[in-house]
Amino acid sequence: MTDYKATLNLPQTDFAMKANLAQREPEALKRWHREDMYQAIRNARKDAKKFVLHDGPPYANGDIHIGHAVNKILKDIIVKSKTLSGFDAPYVPGWDCHGLPIEHNVEKKIGKAGVKVDYATFRQKCREYATKQVAGQKTDFIRLGVLGEWDTPYLTMDFKTEADTIRALGKIAENGHLQKGFKPVYWSVVGASALAEAEVEYHEKISNSIDVKFTIADLNDFAKRTGFDNAPANAAVLIWTTTPWTLPANQAVSLNAELDYVLVSYQNAHGNENAIVIAEALLENVGKRGEITEPKILARFKGAALEGLALQHPFYEKTVPVILGDHVTTDAGTGCVHTAPDHGADDFTVGRKYNIGTLNMVDENGLYRDSVAIFAGEHVYKVDDKVIALLIENGKLFFATKITHSFPHCWRTKTPLIFRATPQWFVSMTQKDLLADVKTAVDGVQWLPSWGETRIRAMLESSPDWCVSRQRTWGVPIALFIHKESGDLHPNTSALIEQVALKVEQKGMEAWFELDAATLLGSDAEHYTKVTDTLDVWFDSGVTHFSVLAQRDNLHYPADLYLEGSDQHRGWFQSSLKTAIAIHGSAPYKQVLTHGFTVDMNGHKMSKSLGNVMSPQTVMNDLGADVLRLWVAATDFSSDMSVSDTILNRTADSYRRIRNTVRYLMANLGDFNPEQDLLPPEQLVALDAWAVERTAQLQQHILAHYESYELHQIYQKLHNFCSVDLGGFYLDVTKDRVYTTPAKSVARRSAQTAQYHIIQAFVRWIAPILSFTADELWQVMPGKTALPIFAETWYSLPDCSARALNQAVVDVLVDVKGEINKVLEQKRAEGALGKSLEAEIILYCSDDIKNSLSALGDELRFAMIVSKITLAPYADVKNSGAVDSAIEGLSIALIKTDAAKCVRCWHHSATVGKHHEHGELCQRCVTNITTEGEERHYA
Repeated sequence: MTDYKATLNLPQTDFAMKANLAQREPEALKRWHREDMYQAIRNARKDAKKFVLHDGPPYANGDIHIGHAVNKILKDIIVKSKTLSGFDAPYVPGWDCHGLPIEHNVEKKIGKAGVKVDYATFRQKCREYATKQVAGQKTDFIRLGVLGEWDTPYLTMDFKTEADTIRALGKIAENGHLQKGFKPVYWSVVGASALAEAEVEYHEKISNSIDVKFTIADLNDFAKRTGFDNAPANAAVLIWTTTPWTLPANQAVSLNAELDYVLVSYQNAHGNENAIVIAEALLENVGKRGEITEPKILARFKGAALEGLALQHPFYEKTVPVILGDHVTTDAGTGCVHTAPDHGADDFTVGRKYNIGTLNMVDENGLYRDSVAIFAGEHVYKVDDKVIALLIENGKLFFATKITHSFPHCWRTKTPLIFRATPQWFVSMTQKDLLADVKTAVDGVQWLPSWGETRIRAMLESSPDWCVSRQRTWGVPIALFIHKESGDLHPNTSALIEQVALKVEQKGMEAWFELDAATLLGSDAEHYTKVTDTLDVWFDSGVTHFSVLAQRDNLHYPADLYLEGSDQHRGWFQSSLKTAIAIHGSAPYKQVLTHGFTVDMNGHKMSKSLGNVMSPQTVMNDLGADVLRLWVAATDFSSDMSVSDTILNRTADSYRRIRNTVRYLMANLGDFNPEQDLLPPEQLVALDAWAVERTAQLQQHILAHYESYELHQIYQKLHNFCSVDLGGFYLDVTKDRVYTTPAKSVARRSAQTAQYHIIQAFVRWIAPILSFTADELWQVMPGKTALPIFAETWYSLPDCSARALNQAVVDVLVDVKGEINKVLEQKRAEGALGKSLEAEIILYCSDDIKNSLSALGDELRFAMIVSKITLAPYADVKNSGAVDSAIEGLSIALIKTDAAKCVRCWHHSATVGKHHEHGELCQRCVTNITTEGEERHYA
């Protein structure tokens, strides 16, 4: 037997079958670094139109988690896709570097600032700690394959950025949006600092729920107001609260002027008559709580009737007034609201209306001050039981239970918050109509998904003044001078801000804390005091549109895109929008794209206690970053994103499908030089021309999906293209032609030309997502590749429509081929057949099907991968033994051929043995090894 192996074009490629991503990717990163890949991209796009995605800074504390990975991968995919679309799309990563968690970690190591160590040293240690955290996170982000300005990121603790943050504050003050106020704010007793709305998250908490009696101090006055003069001596107004610890600070009880109230009598467990005032609408609910079986309504009156009525405080020797407020409703409680202006926003507001001030009973650490009777030195977290015991002792407790409810917590320390009235600096949302302008600006932004607009509007609807001051050590200072008596800002504040900022550019925030006021104010210094508060970290990141976008030459304001998790509608999206309107009068972004949270495959939030946390580092070291990137792209990120070992392993299977497809394409191009071997469209075999056209059509869809950030749609189309169009049809059909026709024949070069065009388009499609794989592929692809793949533009596919097989014909081919395969599989299962080339097929088909299949002439057998195929009228199917198919008008008869097998192409043909020199070959193979090769027109 002659060995004809050397006459075949067997696949050859340097693109490895086994990905070994965990080992190969770090080597690629070293090369990217050596070649300064990021700068090469910038050079290639030097004069192109810019697209700026502004990075929302992660917090510089702790290792990155799967949510970080999702966020950075999405940004990288979009930036790379925009670069391929021809934009200059720089990516400047950033970090949020100030704030409480960093302080806490440093405190654990060196002690509290001002106690164990001086403030300057403490701030320096915070800076060192944050620097180390940034370095660790940066390493992991780079490992994900994210390209960016990693050598020059923006850090909110950079001296220049700190200075520009101070300048941003100055501009907001200059525009009339900054004010100092004394009002209740969310307060962390753990952090000993105020919090803004954006730093609050809600968790379940078990609280005491109590109803408390405030005895009416003057029944005669009550009688005059209500017309009822026989109220029991112990008649009381009943309040409800879930914060018993605030009762020492009670200064009033609020009623709604328009509500109907009743005086209700009942007998207690000892048979004594009692009477309470409550809203009539809540009588049934209150009765159930207090087990009142036979309540008697003694009097009815409007809430307005009791305004000014004196009530006895339940445990202090003082009286408090009844006041009126619209915040009182019948949604819950008693319709009578315990009012402590120190500890509630509504309480504070209604208190101001009645000139009721604050008492300042609780210090910054949550302890009652020494001057507070009964509870001095007690912690607000621990005093509830003592308050309740005192109420019982005084006979003032009507009912007590425990409830589980949603309660505000600090999103950093995860501890419950309190409301505490303190002097703070606020960005006023009403003083200059800032909130109205912010709401208007929302209209000019494209929110993706569209529900993002609804969410941001809901957040803004109830948006209070923004408390931007913090009582911390590690933060950008509120670099203002205020008059010691009037509290007014220095009249030259704008100029002073700039002078301070110049100093901060040189020495960082320490320049402010070291500054002697006389240096800037001269003799005025004795009349002014330096503000020692620091800025809310949300202010730091919120003004990066000013401190970063507007300051760097390679960026611009506004950004084209902000992209963060859905929690940032209450956080960074909002703080950025408010400060941008306050400074520039315009939104800082044109588009806002939101992604969901990562959850396990059961929809549960990632939690160490549940053991369902996915470490991106582990995934990269096991499966590779490209598998993680593919999972991100494959998942609809507009809602929560499920991830687990099972899901990632399925993604790895999909990755292998894609890799094997491109490897097969590459293997067919081992000897292909596009400069010499590329055929023009008019010389292509019709099926190859169709493949190019199909690729061009798919590219239109893929580019549209990249434009609209529908990455999961791209994944689905890529996977379908590999498994159906290519693997399931085109590559399967052309394999014989690529292997058996002469290396330089038109028939083979046609297939190679089509596959070259496909791989050129395909490598670009996957580059934003499978960056390492695309780069690896790019290194071994035929043709000149001077630029890195990430600096390329989308491939321009030639117009092959004039030569392409009609799509309708291909559709029929694919469907019929599928039906033939079913028959082949059945015969194999029965042991009646081996390879499909052992089969001769007769298709009994309708005229429509026959007309479509006839378009391929004698080459139809190559498309069906059988040795012989015959088309017969459907009317002849009777008594033929043909098998009905799922296609109307098609039946299939299969005969195992008795023709000899060609040892070279494995087709069975009556021509085998007819050539005296090549007796083991069919005539087709003889032609292919002795001439320029067979002609192919269709398949």
